[in-house]
Amino acid sequence: MARIETALTRALGITHPIFLAPMGSAAGGKLAAAVTNAGGLGLVGSGYADAATVSRELLAAGNARVGVGFITWALDAKPEALRAALDAKPMAIMLSFGDPAPYVPQVRDAGAKTICQVQTLAEAEQAARLGVDVIIAQGRDAGGHSGTTRGTMGFVPAVVDIAGSIPVVAAGGIADGRGLAAVLSLGGSGVSMGTRFTATKESLWDDAMKSRVTASGGDETAQTRVFDIVRGAPWPAQYPGRALKNDFYQRWHGNEEQLQAQRADAEKGYLADFSSRVIWAGEGVDLVKDVPSAVELIERIVDEAASVLASGARMVQAG
Repeated sequence: MARIETALTRALGITHPIFLAPMGSAAGGKLAAAVTNAGGLGLVGSGYADAATVSRELLAAGNARVGVGFITWALDAKPEALRAALDAKPMAIMLSFGDPAPYVPQVRDAGAKTICQVQTLAEAEQAARLGVDVIIAQGRDAGGHSGTTRGTMGFVPAVVDIAGSIPVVAAGGIADGRGLAAVLSLGGSGVSMGTRFTATKESLWDDAMKSRVTASGGDETAQTRVFDIVRGAPWPAQYPGRALKNDFYQRWHGNEEQLQAQRADAEKGYLADFSSRVIWAGEGVDLVKDVPSAVELIERIVDEAASVLASGARMVQAG
């Protein structure tokens, strides 16, 4: 198997420059441990900064050196969840969707690596000033929640220029080795993948959800707030979620105020079936066609990336 060494692998002491995105619905302790044991970094999803979820999934991860991801605006209301995570001595804490400044010193003092996911250049500048260990540049291509303004391809090199010596990881629309090779060519040091890992054997998603992902394409996804509104999830409006379009999306997208007014009625049938139930998925879902184990997937991605990099374009002298 190939091995790709980057500033990220050196900084974290991992074998492969691949993160599991800490998706609350899919990234449990079992999947996080599988990714870490395969040479990447598994990050457990904390839900909405739920201390019980953190403790349960870290227990499920066993002795694997995993991290924990937090929705920062949710952590503001439940700071005890960070303490529950730090007490377990995680390898890293990831902060996204809010102000990380109050938490970075706590994470650093506990001996964990600090990872900040950013959606704007201003957030990247703040993360660099804070001296975090890793910056994740997330484009609007990503499944689940993200910003709305920047695509991954243009965003990553701009963040690299800001980050200086801090390794930059790309998130959004990346699902295979070609994506990893592209990120390395842009100056990034690794990738964070969510949608691709939802369809793995260790994912918390049920078989029906995995089947929907493997049968879908990127053109079937859209950023929207309707699924957050019906669930009563208080996501800030600047962070919509990218999901597979369905009948519920078609009925309510663009009619968010009406949905808010009728939420009690709309919620009754929301979880009935996939015509209304949300399945978060990014634009890279076209590339998700099977349900391998985490180790099989990581080996495939690294080998493909190494092959792409080795067989890339070569310089030809003019004249």
